[in-house]
Amino acid sequence: MKRLSVVLDVVAILIFVAIGRGVHDHGVNLRGLASTAWPFLVGLGVGWFVLIRQHRPITTMSGGVVAWVSTVVLGMILRVVSGQGTAVAFIVVAFVFLGAFMFAWRVVALRARLRAQ
Repeated sequence: MKRLSVVLDVVAILIFVAIGRGVHDHGVNLRGLASTAWPFLVGLGVGWFVLIRQHRPITTMSGGVVAWVSTVVLGMILRVVSGQGTAVAFIVVAFVFLGAFMFAWRVVALRARLRAQ
């Protein structure tokens, strides 16, 4: 389940980035996706590292909170540091979109676990 969890969180970030780049006419190509996604992917990696080091489950709701918050907060910090910038509306959209997508699969996993019991 850990590998699938990585894929699902990364896909959430890539969908967010692709939609944003498309809406703002920045082009949805590999180079553009990579340049926009890397700060969020690093943030996600840090969140996952924290969860693994603390021996906390990644697929749970509390694990989702750590992954989600680290993705957005560190992602925004890295965007600023790298000169990509942020705006309040962008931060809000990132929190809402990534929260919804990163929790959606966790809700499905939780329901599956509960049904299996």
